[in-house]
Amino acid sequence: MTTRLIVGPFNRVEGDLEVRLTVEDGRVAQAHVNAPMYRGFEPMLGGRDPQDALVFVPRICGICSVSQSVAAARALADLAQVAPPPNGAHTINLMLACENLADHLTHFYLFFMPDFARPVYAARPWHATVVERMAAMSGSHARAAIAARQRWFTILGTLGGKWPHTQSVGPGGSSRAIDASERLRLLAKLREFRAFLEDTTFGAPLDEVAALASEAELDAWHARDPQRGDLRLFLSLSADLGLRTLGPGPGRYLSYGAYRDAAGGHALAPGLWDAQAGALLPLDLGAISEDATHAWLNRSETRPRHPAVGQTEPDADKPGAYTWNKAPRLAGQVVETGALARQMVAGQALLRDVAGRHGASVHSRVLARLIELACVVPWMEAWLLALRPGEPFHAAFTVPAEGRAVGLTEAARGALGHWLAVHGGRIANYQIVAPTSWNFSPRDAAGTPGALEAALVGIEVAPGDKSPVAVQHVVRSFDPCMVCTVH
Repeated sequence: MTTRLIVGPFNRVEGDLEVRLTVEDGRVAQAHVNAPMYRGFEPMLGGRDPQDALVFVPRICGICSVSQSVAAARALADLAQVAPPPNGAHTINLMLACENLADHLTHFYLFFMPDFARPVYAARPWHATVVERMAAMSGSHARAAIAARQRWFTILGTLGGKWPHTQSVGPGGSSRAIDASERLRLLAKLREFRAFLEDTTFGAPLDEVAALASEAELDAWHARDPQRGDLRLFLSLSADLGLRTLGPGPGRYLSYGAYRDAAGGHALAPGLWDAQAGALLPLDLGAISEDATHAWLNRSETRPRHPAVGQTEPDADKPGAYTWNKAPRLAGQVVETGALARQMVAGQALLRDVAGRHGASVHSRVLARLIELACVVPWMEAWLLALRPGEPFHAAFTVPAEGRAVGLTEAARGALGHWLAVHGGRIANYQIVAPTSWNFSPRDAAGTPGALEAALVGIEVAPGDKSPVAVQHVVRSFDPCMVCTVH
């Protein structure tokens, strides 16, 4: 028996999302992911001064505006051939990490875990604990996380003046210098956030969590005190519900490299991890393409285009289209991006072991965000201590009147790229490929489904169930930001 089911709009998701499911014999046979909102930032930028991008693109999104700023600033820096001084590089890393880690915290406590407080899980042994800690609006740990997040964002108030839509990030670094007294206050904020993570999220020191190097070590750590900390609570329910194998990914993990230093290196390296080959491959930006076959865009376009020469021309009546999202591909293949991809590319031992055994899944994606919290907070402390008040935070630059450039960064949800063309001192073309564009892509011209569309296939759907909870777990494991997708 074949039935069709539309799931959406989703709550606790940034932007609008709809998933159309074809169910055969009680399981999902096909999924089509629809980003139903068009916003048009790319054509909006055409004809403007190149530096106007620094004002426009942070407003693509209210939760990852710093990431958009960084990508735009790096595109302009590539065009102007300028690099931030060490203070500027450290400050941008601090701002980007502050936003990314806040997203991870929000995802875990406010977007993902409240689903397990639902009555459908009332018979599970962990349900009462989840309700007490994580229930929406009332969970004790969820409320504590909201308070910790609010205080955490005061870091961005000091570094960049405000959040969201922070305007201090530029091609030459940061326009706001940090003095010695501010550095001390920022360090205190970092250590307060570390205390929340160690007391509530992990129930253990961050270095202890970051040092876990295999699934066996993680399981032993969990078994020593299963009720202590929210990571262990997640591990308990994940084992009970089989989340380690739910929502498989394509096995190809893309990262542009995270937290760039003044010399051009990265704290988390760029590349492509191919799980089937067990190999780390170099990143080939020339192999990126966007296929608009099933997007309400570019009716006359019959072949994929590289973002450097991409087009964004709305066509709401296009036959065969079902989303405003294009289908990005790397060398013609579907990839996954996000915290798990960053850590797989960087060679993080625990996640390489977990994903090597079970593949990308709901379990490994959520675990990767939590491991990233444990790893990055100490790096932030080091970047703060490396600041040298009195030395430059920004380098002078001149944007040329002609040229092409690209700006890359890692947002919380993964690989974010801005491609810029300037002619006659004005923006001739601006194209953005956001993380959720990769993960929530539609089918391409060959009919190959995107990462989420494929991950939903095989999920069991009970008769009469209009909103399968397992589907929601998989969707939320990718942590979509739909407003970035339809920029």
